[in-house]
Amino acid sequence: MLNYIFGGIILLSVIVGIAFGNGSAVADGIIKGAEESVRLLTTMAGMMLLWSGVMEIASKGGFTRIIGRALSPFLRKLFRKAGNDEKALSAISMNVSANLLGLGNAATPFGIRAMNELHRLSGNSGTASEDMIIFVVMNTASIQLMPTMVGTLRQSYGSETPFDILPCVWISSAAALFVGLTLAKALMRKG
Repeated sequence: MLNYIFGGIILLSVIVGIAFGNGSAVADGIIKGAEESVRLLTTMAGMMLLWSGVMEIASKGGFTRIIGRALSPFLRKLFRKAGNDEKALSAISMNVSANLLGLGNAATPFGIRAMNELHRLSGNSGTASEDMIIFVVMNTASIQLMPTMVGTLRQSYGSETPFDILPCVWISSAAALFVGLTLAKALMRKG
């Protein structure tokens, strides 16, 4: 549905631009927009490929087990069933690590892996378990220590200090995580 809405907006914009005698500006905008989107896609794909590879090497090299052990006291309290399952805890810690590094879409494969493990632990039921809900809330809040993707995009658009946003990112993502987890736990207690 959303595709139709955005498609309609684009089509309407082109028609109105041409109708009001701005056909050349519309054509220039389309060409510049296409060039810019390819440049942006290349930048983001490069970062995603780099960090996906780094995280896969970290996983195979045992670094994720170290991160999992460091995060396990916190994660065991949050996840009732997954806290006692090595595979699920490892998958969750990989996703949390990728989110802490601000890897954006590069964290998605690890999130899918973690959700599959949580689904397995829930008995493959058709209903989301408490652990699955908590995991979604954590991913949505996405606490970040180093917003790598945002910094890369800011630098590619000419920012001289792409990471000057760090304090704002830390405060907003920590607040979102705290509020999200608090509300999720409170609603789970209510039933």
